[in-house]
Amino acid sequence: MPLFHGYDSRRILETLFQELRRYVDWGPADERALSGLHPHAAPHFWRIAEAFYDRILAHEGAREALVGGESRVGQLKVSLVAWMERLLAGPWDEEYFQLRCRIGRIHVRIALPQHYMFGAMNLLRRELGTVADGVVSSEEGSVHRARVAVDKILDLELAIMLHTYREDLIAQQKQHERLATFGQLVGSIGHELRNPLGVIESSLYILDSRIGTDERAKKHVTRIGEQLRVANGTVTALLDMIRDRPLQREKVVLADTLDSVLQSLPSPPELRLVVEAVTDLPAINADAFQIRQVLANLVENALYAAGATGEVKITARVVGEFVELAVEDSGPGVDTQTLRRLFEPLVSTKAKGIGLGLALVRRIVTGHGGTVRYETRTGGGARFVVVLPITVPIA
Repeated sequence: MPLFHGYDSRRILETLFQELRRYVDWGPADERALSGLHPHAAPHFWRIAEAFYDRILAHEGAREALVGGESRVGQLKVSLVAWMERLLAGPWDEEYFQLRCRIGRIHVRIALPQHYMFGAMNLLRRELGTVADGVVSSEEGSVHRARVAVDKILDLELAIMLHTYREDLIAQQKQHERLATFGQLVGSIGHELRNPLGVIESSLYILDSRIGTDERAKKHVTRIGEQLRVANGTVTALLDMIRDRPLQREKVVLADTLDSVLQSLPSPPELRLVVEAVTDLPAINADAFQIRQVLANLVENALYAAGATGEVKITARVVGEFVELAVEDSGPGVDTQTLRRLFEPLVSTKAKGIGLGLALVRRIVTGHGGTVRYETRTGGGARFVVVLPITVPIA
């Protein structure tokens, strides 16, 4: 029986993917047609991937949208082959939908114009249609069914990507608005707090020199000094979030920077700390102070999450013109509710954290032309991956 505004209970319970499948009239016959086409198309996947990226590299705008340019094309061809494999082999379920949604989010992250997606789908549609035309079968109408199924699945792909693209773009715009408001507030409060904190620090210095041998008074002066440093550190972190200082580029050896960070953040004796392949990294052209902030925040978070008897693992590798450094821990990981806003200011997984560390990490890494992402660690825990260009382009 129809409910409010023309919706019935079946449609209310539908997922977005189910609605899209119904919209393009996707059914078992389409799944069988694609499964039948798959063994004929698979030998052509690499040729199609090469044609796909040849077209991209021939177009200046599309080529510039690739992070890393031509150096990443080999890796991206492998990803496209895997994408076509799942496209024709299925299963076309909710996991398939979520996998395709991630592609739309990547497009937002690299600021890929949407019209390139349509051009890409047109090339794939033509290539896979040509393969379908060449299929020899005694079953009448099989080529037609395969072509129709290819059109439907590519229409589904576009719909998913565009929906996710729009959803994430709106979320990104809202985040920028929140950050702008946050910046105005922080700038005002931060500078207002500096003056009273400076007066407290001066008065504390005078008191410390006059209390003599009163151990109880000295203890309280020490505690006030410690909390004063915490307050100053918080104000500094807040102001760092809104400052847009130019990078002071120099040769940065990540192994040396990490070693300095680890010495300043001693780990519990029973905690297992593993560092692999960091010494094999090439030096990068970056802001040494800011890169140290990134590593210090990530390592400190990992040590906190792992606890006294857990494990923290730091690994690295070179990927084309980029270095990739991962910091992971055996802690509880990040819950789903926090995950979507993990890199926003004032979002923290620590009981006493103010939520500036990861926001600052992303700001610094993005400013260097890199990326940072969160992954669920195999076996439980958190894994943060920072990707930085070996050479920072001059702005």
